[in-house]
Amino acid sequence: MIAARAYFCPMHPDVKAVDGGKCPHCHMDLIPVGTKFGLLRHLFSNPLHVAIMIALMLVLMAAIMVR
Repeated sequence: MIAARAYFCPMHPDVKAVDGGKCPHCHMDLIPVGTKFGLLRHLFSNPLHVAIMIALMLVLMAAIMVR
């Protein structure tokens, strides 16, 4: 017999489910409990998220260099 696996939302840890699915608050895919670096895995799963992170890092670096 296979044990049921629990899932949760990396952004809303209070949202839990037995069968996976999506978070009702942010509509992110629920990830298995015990997944290491769940939020980072989610962020890197979408090229748009990666582009936004790179743009934010460049803006922060430019702001620091201007000082």
